[in-house]
Amino acid sequence: MAITQAICNAFKKQLLEADMNFKSASGDKFKIALYTSSATMNSTTTAYATNPGGGGVTEVGNSGQYVTGGGALTNSGTSISDGVARCTWSDRSFTGVTLTARGAMIYNTSSDTTNASVAVLDFGGDKTATAGTFTIQFPAATSTAAILRISG
Repeated sequence: MAITQAICNAFKKQLLEADMNFKSASGDKFKIALYTSSATMNSTTTAYATNPGGGGVTEVGNSGQYVTGGGALTNSGTSISDGVARCTWSDRSFTGVTLTARGAMIYNTSSDTTNASVAVLDFGGDKTATAGTFTIQFPAATSTAAILRISG
């Protein structure tokens, strides 16, 4: 079992087929789901599931504000500079939780994408919150740091 940080191949294909829209107000809706170290996710992960890679449920269990399927993300829109197009989301917090997560999946919940995966995030180790707040902090939307970047 392993979580490998990656932009998902299915997302790349859907992007070229115009199945993803990252406009901040009128675009697609995205969520982030949290997973334990038992999950298997990487660039070949195609869609949200409670058990990516097969086997038993590896999504973090319901606790406080976190529920199966994760939480909605607020898209900060798109921008381009230095020849790099980019997109990011606002930080996402889940309050009143007791959980341990090793990684996460960003996925598109719009009806025409069937919960298509966008990116797999590896936290680099287990991250824990005990009766507290679990926050995913996204990097700044710069040419070198944004969570999604496309360059030539």
